[in-house]
Amino acid sequence: MRIGIDLGGTKIEAIALDQQGEILARQRVATPAGDYTATLRAMTELVLSLEKMLGQNGSLGVATPGAIAPDTNRLKNANSVCLNGRPLQADLQTALQRPVRLANDADCFALSEATDGAAAGAAVVFGVIIGTGTGGGIVINGQLLRGANAIAGEWGHNPLPWLTAEEWPGPECYCGKRGCIETFLSGPGLTRDYVAEASESQKAVQIVALAEAGNAAAVASLQRYEQRMARALAAVINLLDPEVIVLGGGLSNIARLYQTVPALWGEFVFSAGAGNAPVRTRLVPPKHGDSSGVRGAAWLWE
Repeated sequence: MRIGIDLGGTKIEAIALDQQGEILARQRVATPAGDYTATLRAMTELVLSLEKMLGQNGSLGVATPGAIAPDTNRLKNANSVCLNGRPLQADLQTALQRPVRLANDADCFALSEATDGAAAGAAVVFGVIIGTGTGGGIVINGQLLRGANAIAGEWGHNPLPWLTAEEWPGPECYCGKRGCIETFLSGPGLTRDYVAEASESQKAVQIVALAEAGNAAAVASLQRYEQRMARALAAVINLLDPEVIVLGGGLSNIARLYQTVPALWGEFVFSAGAGNAPVRTRLVPPKHGDSSGVRGAAWLWE
């Protein structure tokens, strides 16, 4: 049995999978806000509760915000700041008396979809999270690529490529740089673009609905969003050349992206420029949706 935990800012979800990936049980609790000790206790209790319910012990993987710093083995870059600088992996191993594997939530999303999701069977998979922020994960031959600095796939904090004169130098990002992909392709990034066009604020889901209803400002914002995503993903294709790119997060529910973005990215993919060769990379929606993070955490144990 494999147990996975998705440690979110508002909820902690635990799932138990059998060897075939079928769900045996799942539980969730509210995340204790700003309290590391209580968060550790809640995660421990979820694991013990599932094991008691199912009458067996399991391996444990955890999807976390941020990542484990290789030099300190402590969490870094987590938006739940009470976790930063904490030895979460070591503390869980002590509490549960077993090895525990941790990975970034975007990495777990990619692993889930590459294992038994929308990209199952593909040799090279890039998983993208587009929601409140942006993130990414890389899976090669079924194995998660972590990287020497534990930041493989951190797509959102590269500059948006091929900036236009109107886009330059790009919005400020919380990371301290300007023009990061996240500032354009996150939900807040889409809202910012719409505000500049329409002088009113709308959430991403409302902008999509307005575009479907023919609102000119919303249509223009969504078209710019798609063109920017095409550029950003073309850079990934040029570097990684994945067979499949899977979108996750709230904005992955925009159905038109899966047709419009591949129709646009050929202009920027290097191989497509020679003789109009087709881009073979597929852009697909997730199979497991919001459950991919917790499922991917369970799959951290092969």
